[in-house]
Amino acid sequence: MDIAVLGAGSLGSVIGGRLAQSGHAVTLINRNPTYVEAVNRDGLILDEARRRDVIRVPARLTSEGLGPVELVIVLVKSFHTEESIRAARGLLGPQTTVMSLQNGLGQEDILARVIGAEHVVAGKTYVGGVMTASGVVSAGTTDKETIIGELSGTVTTRVCAIANAFETAGLACSTTDNIRGAMWDKLLVNVATGALAGITRLNYGNLYDIPELAQTAIEAVAEAMDVAALLGVRLKTTDPRQAWEKAAEGLAFTFKASILQSLENGSRTEIDFINGAVARAGRELGFPTPVNDTLVACIKGLERALDPKLEGQAA
Repeated sequence: MDIAVLGAGSLGSVIGGRLAQSGHAVTLINRNPTYVEAVNRDGLILDEARRRDVIRVPARLTSEGLGPVELVIVLVKSFHTEESIRAARGLLGPQTTVMSLQNGLGQEDILARVIGAEHVVAGKTYVGGVMTASGVVSAGTTDKETIIGELSGTVTTRVCAIANAFETAGLACSTTDNIRGAMWDKLLVNVATGALAGITRLNYGNLYDIPELAQTAIEAVAEAMDVAALLGVRLKTTDPRQAWEKAAEGLAFTFKASILQSLENGSRTEIDFINGAVARAGRELGFPTPVNDTLVACIKGLERALDPKLEGQAA
């Protein structure tokens, strides 16, 4: 399969790297020139379970000059979704499938509006990755499933083909006729840990060692589950603690949530698409979400502190 990974950061590198390693024609697209230079020079390096793989896969700053591919995997930061897919239109042909594996909710709606819903499938992944140096990623794929499906709820040949490509690459993958439920189940995992990790600046090992943080996480997830129920979403998650526990399964003590990684890199987070999505839906439903509201507010404050141009200015 001819695949382009749009936004090949830590997670995109893990997924794109494993797909390339299994024989698929993968191109990694990352706007960081240091990353692109390192991957093209030294190969993509994936460290996992005391094993190091050096994978030869082309990396590019943009998709300019590339023709249509069979599959575009979108992993840019959620707030860059629209501009990124518009800039990558050269990758799209009549038969191209575009699949978001981004954190949070709402990206599929953006993609469908820009390129047409017929090109878009949805996916959620529990695979993890942390970039330890340019082109070097600590990967977490063991027992980490990816779930994909059509927005219409049907199971089609194209989602089956994508799932098969992932499976043959050693990435556990399944299809579903309830992708909306799968998206919310994954959202619950991100709701549990992302904001709290960002606020406390703790890796997973330390985050999970504080009972008060566990209780806050569980309360945030419970709010999200209530909102999902009001929306008629069918969840597999039956207890808020399940999301808290699932978030850390199979990950190293030193693993860091994506929101924390963004803050440490001095960049904007995806909070609006995670806890913010819960708070936004709650407001639309007239259902209070005070825990998620507070977590969003704290992350917004940290983002402001990272931008000296905004400090001291009125909102």
